[in-house]
Amino acid sequence: MLELTNIVKKYFIGEENELTVLKGLNISIKEGEFVSIVGQSGSGKSTLMNIMGALDRPTEGNYILDGVAVSDMKDNQLSEIRNQQIGFVFQTFNLIPRTTALSNVALPLFYMGVSKKIREQKASELLTLVEMGERMDHMPNELSGGQKQRVAIARALANDPSIILADEPTGALDSKTGDLVMDIFFKINREQGKTVILITHNEEIARLTPRIITLRDGEIISDILNERRELA
Repeated sequence: MLELTNIVKKYFIGEENELTVLKGLNISIKEGEFVSIVGQSGSGKSTLMNIMGALDRPTEGNYILDGVAVSDMKDNQLSEIRNQQIGFVFQTFNLIPRTTALSNVALPLFYMGVSKKIREQKASELLTLVEMGERMDHMPNELSGGQKQRVAIARALANDPSIILADEPTGALDSKTGDLVMDIFFKINREQGKTVILITHNEEIARLTPRIITLRDGEIISDILNERRELA
């Protein structure tokens, strides 16, 4: 499903302060996998996330998504990939403040030209899926951090993407609330077959996932199957 080959990312190319952030990464992720990419600040995980999410291009190497070379695409094609195949979840939620949870989730469908009746119906179903059905008429300032993140997850699912790319989704939450959010990701992965890629610096969170890729200084130092989680 997702294949990155010899991915290199450099900044300030040709200058004295040229910086190589990613150093020839090779990653293959199959459809329906739940993978965490873990690393401390400066490891390159955010840069890798931007490339996986078609938000940035590699300096060198190839990125293949569902058999298509993403690294060769034009900007408008990358935008289509982001809108149709990838759902993003961020640490800071990125909800629209003066809009209800229902409208926040329905927004991607609005931009796709879906009728109001259908987009509200879909948004309601998704909020129920993430156990926020009773809060769909609430504004973001009326929700807790965990509730906001569940709304953000529902919004990421609105366009029925094949991949959920979550950047530090539990970073702004306490451990108990973070566990509840992780349960939602597992539910989506298990019941809907979504491929979930979790970017985190938190090794405890990473250990909850079936596969763990660890980055350090722009290189993969380990890529392991979490046997305990697989058995669970």
